[in-house]
Amino acid sequence: MKRLLVLQHLEIEGPGLFKQIAKERNLTIEIIRLDKKDNLPETKEGDLILIMGGPMGVKDIGRDKYRWLNLERDFISRELENKRPIIGVCLGAQLLANAAGGDVEILRYGYPPKELPEIGWSQIFIDKSNKDFKELLEDPFYVLHWHGDRILLPNKAVLIASSERCKEQFFRIGDFAYGLQFHIETTSTMISKWIRNDKEFVLKGLGSNGQEILREENKKYSDKTFLKRKLLINKLFDLLEN
Repeated sequence: MKRLLVLQHLEIEGPGLFKQIAKERNLTIEIIRLDKKDNLPETKEGDLILIMGGPMGVKDIGRDKYRWLNLERDFISRELENKRPIIGVCLGAQLLANAAGGDVEILRYGYPPKELPEIGWSQIFIDKSNKDFKELLEDPFYVLHWHGDRILLPNKAVLIASSERCKEQFFRIGDFAYGLQFHIETTSTMISKWIRNDKEFVLKGLGSNGQEILREENKKYSDKTFLKRKLLINKLFDLLEN
């Protein structure tokens, strides 16, 4: 049976909707908690690798607190060479890009530009020339953003979608790996936990009433976007399982 190997870095940033859809598709799900010192998996033909998010970043590689990040980045690099299917979400997308020769920098916005995280629900704009995701072009697609870095894509990457605040939102590397800077895996319960547990980051991005802004956005967009987020996840699985 085919496996979905989930590299998870934090309790509250699990696979969410990816896990639900993987079950519907009869995939065996194995969660590897790198923050709890789980060993990286031995992969085999038919495996699909899902790399989740977390508060750490590419610039933390080499720090004692996150010693496993370097091992994970090297693992991703090997799996790219092996042409294993990979989906990277947020931190996962950053590690994927870095493993392929890219980098990250702090996200800046405004005039003059200043450090400002992108947090909350906003629209992404998909390249109209990309035929694989044409179903997502029919209506505006709102997704959840929760990041303070911008990915600097390697030359081999193909950009698929951008947001107003950050160009590098959705990309492909080769035919077997996709990176998403935004979050499509979240449930309302997951987002509520993020809002409560990541208060300092929320206030940095949205100001003193940031938590309430996100709670209202969660009510507006989480259920409304469910089918479209599910469509994108199924499309990614379709492209990578073939």
